[in-house]
Amino acid sequence: MEIDYNQLEERLAYRFSDRSLACRALTHPSWQHERSGTEEGDYQRLEFLGDAVLGMMLAETLYSRFPTWNEGDLSRFRAHLAGQGTLAALARSLDLGSFIRLGRGEEQTAGRGKDSILSDVLEALIAAIYRDGGLEAARSLVIRLFDGLLDASDGREIGRDAKSELQELLSARGLPPPEYRLSEESGPPHDRQFRFQLLVDGSVTGEGEGRSKKVAQQVAAAKALERLLSDQGR
Repeated sequence: MEIDYNQLEERLAYRFSDRSLACRALTHPSWQHERSGTEEGDYQRLEFLGDAVLGMMLAETLYSRFPTWNEGDLSRFRAHLAGQGTLAALARSLDLGSFIRLGRGEEQTAGRGKDSILSDVLEALIAAIYRDGGLEAARSLVIRLFDGLLDASDGREIGRDAKSELQELLSARGLPPPEYRLSEESGPPHDRQFRFQLLVDGSVTGEGEGRSKKVAQQVAAAKALERLLSDQGR
């Protein structure tokens, strides 16, 4: 499989000086195992480094953006942002699955869509950019990817799984489950933005926007929770 580096670099908004780093970041161990004579390597070592680089940058960003939060709030939100589900959703927004080099077995079992592989590849690419262009280049990618998640809402609500909390609240009040309705989808294929309306018993109770449907729904749920709990206190 030939990697379209120009398209990849356009989606990452970064041009590699050493494209072999990008190649390694996109190579699953199964590809390497089937080609024992090659010495290109796979993404595992880069993923290890990328996990550390991402964790540091998220900690730095959260520390600056939320000066009133305590350590627990900061840690929970960072764990959510760096979690497999969030990273996989961001990888899908860049269509990274189409660039991954997989062995036949992983290809046959839909490896390009697996959260575990997509999240590892995103972390490996962060490390590849860090090694190729330095800390500022990696920071630029991380900020661009996570900016919408950081600005979408309080953040502590997202980390708490607002969708589950909302479901429990509505059930306790004898109300039907919420309905999530996609109201807008915009942006190019590699940088999609989704907006959802959340309806409770037919009425719009919250709206949310994000780079994935999952994130947008969580934001909408957080807004609905805030509104319902505020109404209850009146």
